[in-house]
Amino acid sequence: MDPESGANGTAVTEFILLGLVEMPELWPLLFVLFLFAYLVTVGGNLSILAAILVDPKLHTPMYFFLGNLSVVDVGCITVTVPSMLSRLLTHKCAIPYGPCLTQLFFFDLLVGVDCFLLTAMAYDRFLAICQPLTYSTRMSQMVQRILVAVSWACAFTNALTHTVAISTLNFCGPNVIHHFYCDLPQLFQLSCSSTQLNELLVFALGFIMAGMPMALIVISYAHVAAAVLRIHSVGGRKKAFSTCSSHLTVVALFYGSGIFNYMRLGSAKLSDKDKAVGIFNTVINPMLNPVIYSLRNPHVQGALWQVITGKRSLT
Repeated sequence: MDPESGANGTAVTEFILLGLVEMPELWPLLFVLFLFAYLVTVGGNLSILAAILVDPKLHTPMYFFLGNLSVVDVGCITVTVPSMLSRLLTHKCAIPYGPCLTQLFFFDLLVGVDCFLLTAMAYDRFLAICQPLTYSTRMSQMVQRILVAVSWACAFTNALTHTVAISTLNFCGPNVIHHFYCDLPQLFQLSCSSTQLNELLVFALGFIMAGMPMALIVISYAHVAAAVLRIHSVGGRKKAFSTCSSHLTVVALFYGSGIFNYMRLGSAKLSDKDKAVGIFNTVINPMLNPVIYSLRNPHVQGALWQVITGKRSLT
């Protein structure tokens, strides 16, 4: 729908994304850095996905969720970075109203899926360590698929709700976004109408989309920690904790940056800190995930070596 013809009286037809820096002489350097980061992130995550597919030893629930997480991470960075690279190359900073809301929708969708996948992975660790005798039945292929499908469905509902809600706001004044992609805090700043209901919606849905999953992750790992501490051998404890350390690191990075970003919705002015958090959410996190999951995991390292060399395992 054309924003000018809508019943909400929106006058702004495009937004100006200023990007990370306003000095044109730095744009070539930024282009090279973010192109490199994009290629590394996409290559790393697709390599993890390929490793999971080619190695039968990785055909387990944990790696099924990790493979889905890799796909989501590729989507997350693809929603934001290529369009920024295009603007750096063409020096055209405008983004039309419609594509801006589309970018917002897909970014919220993928971040929401990320939340639920991380929760599913925590639940998987809880079952594997605390309920090992019933693990294979409680985490069957059907259960895995249902968890992923529910993750997408909930994230889709959340993203669509926010996109529809923000499309009812009036944008009739400034249209300059001090960021490199369209996100809720930046758009709220530019609205001519009250965003109080939208912000309440963010916090309400945020509790469902982030608060509840985070609580479930904490509960799962509390049970895991209690179970591991009951293991008498040091080697057994170390092995149990090592299966969880990578996931806990990713959870801490993801929720830490996400909470900082959305707790600043009421801020009078968005600062360079918000750009830094934006880079962390859209670039650093997806780029680090393959490294974190493969760094101390010999199974993933072996599978990656198979992908790189083209030699498949005979076992």
